[in-house]
Amino acid sequence: MTLPETRDRDRDRDRDRDRAGAGPASPPAARDGFPQLLHAEWTKLRTVPRWGLTLLGGIALTVLISFFSAAGSSVEIADQDRPPVPAGREGQQLVDSVGFAHRALHGDGSITARVSGPAGVEPEQAPEWAKAGLLIRESLTPGADYAALMVTAGHGVRMQSEFARDVPGSAAASPDTPHWLRLTRTGSTVTGYESADGEEWSEVGTVRLADAPEELSVGLFVGSPDITRMERAFGNVTVGQLGSSATADFDEVSIEGGVTARDWRHTDIGGVSPSAGDPGEFRRSGSVFTLTGSGDIGPAPTDTDLAATALNGSQLGLVLIAAVGVLFITAEYRRGMIRTTFTAGPRRGRVLAAKAVVIGAVAFAAGLVAALVSFLLAMPVLRDNGHVPPMFPELALGDAAVLRAVLGTGLLLALIAVLALGLGALTRSTAVSITAVVVVFVLPLILVSTLPLELSQWLQRLTPMAGFAVQQTLPRYGHVERLCLPENACYPQGPWTGLTTLLLYTAAVLALAAWRLRKRDA
Repeated sequence: MTLPETRDRDRDRDRDRDRAGAGPASPPAARDGFPQLLHAEWTKLRTVPRWGLTLLGGIALTVLISFFSAAGSSVEIADQDRPPVPAGREGQQLVDSVGFAHRALHGDGSITARVSGPAGVEPEQAPEWAKAGLLIRESLTPGADYAALMVTAGHGVRMQSEFARDVPGSAAASPDTPHWLRLTRTGSTVTGYESADGEEWSEVGTVRLADAPEELSVGLFVGSPDITRMERAFGNVTVGQLGSSATADFDEVSIEGGVTARDWRHTDIGGVSPSAGDPGEFRRSGSVFTLTGSGDIGPAPTDTDLAATALNGSQLGLVLIAAVGVLFITAEYRRGMIRTTFTAGPRRGRVLAAKAVVIGAVAFAAGLVAALVSFLLAMPVLRDNGHVPPMFPELALGDAAVLRAVLGTGLLLALIAVLALGLGALTRSTAVSITAVVVVFVLPLILVSTLPLELSQWLQRLTPMAGFAVQQTLPRYGHVERLCLPENACYPQGPWTGLTTLLLYTAAVLALAAWRLRKRDA
């Protein structure tokens, strides 16, 4: 067929198409639907062997560092001559050593008193959680269940029970002004009331004692927790405990119900606190009772987070996983393949989103495997090195906090990989992007152990390293002073708050990268 004949045939075909309303022929549309983009990016990732090997290297590095970190963490077993540490229902370590002036209460009844204090014993001031008030206990044995209503030195009226439960009352109550307190027992239920004048009462809270016997110990108590002193410089931390004592006056004391003992008895629950030195003191002058005591009643959380120690390797394993995130886009720029990618998918923002989904999903899977294997290998080593109850909790993979830490580590590494992808899209340089990841994540993790504590906690809150807070599993008690040190993997914010901070950084970098892709030639 000659060229003029070919042109005539094409012209006739177009004329017939126009008559049919189909319009002129157009080139086939690009296959840039999001599922097609996801498939294309997944194909790229799985067909580059060295990227898969790098991910495996990240898993192996995470597991090895976690294992060696656990192997290097050991504690000395307590001397057999020391008194046993009271343990809670779940095996956790407790502190139960307050001064207690008490009588026996048979059946239902109540105790009422006007409390003045607590005040520090000269020359020391009372710590904020020094407390004085009313106490009902199942027995005088350390660790026994109780209900306590108190005035604190710095936190107003509180009702505490089960060592971990703390219910706030009047925040305006001051130890400098006498305040009325009342505890009422009905069966196994104890209710606390407070009053500013002894006339109008308001309920603070209700406690149900687990195994309340018919006869309980009821009375007045004073406690003053140890004061923590810390010296921290260039990674060296020295922590010491300084014992403290507090005193309080009680008047208008009355007990209603079946009181079986006429005289008051004084007991230092748990014996005399070694840090306090002197035993408590109980005096009575007419209708006024003066009680001096030390120690505390509540949980005694350890400073070492075993789950965070078992997942410690993720702090270095992230570098290799982030490297895959960077290479996932910079390799295409280096080889000029990015033009082909954008030709197949002209909407560059969708291409970047597809890459983020693929690398995020793969990094999450790799991070989850690394976290799971690290925890399962490191925990037996930690137990063999002395990290056992009651000083340390018995952690299992099925625990809610542990499960959150393991899954959170997978999410953490996924977000880091996506952030690294965004950095790669912004800089188009593998070396610059990986260096940025190291500066943003690894360097702050090193610096926080050497900088002043306030600056270290500022870095933990406001930089992308905040995401590591998701690995924390130690419970936090608002009524217990705890020294939160970066060296102990303690973050000032909650787990999900820290991970959200990293998520916001990742979203911002990815959005900036998408904007720049649209404004800049491939």
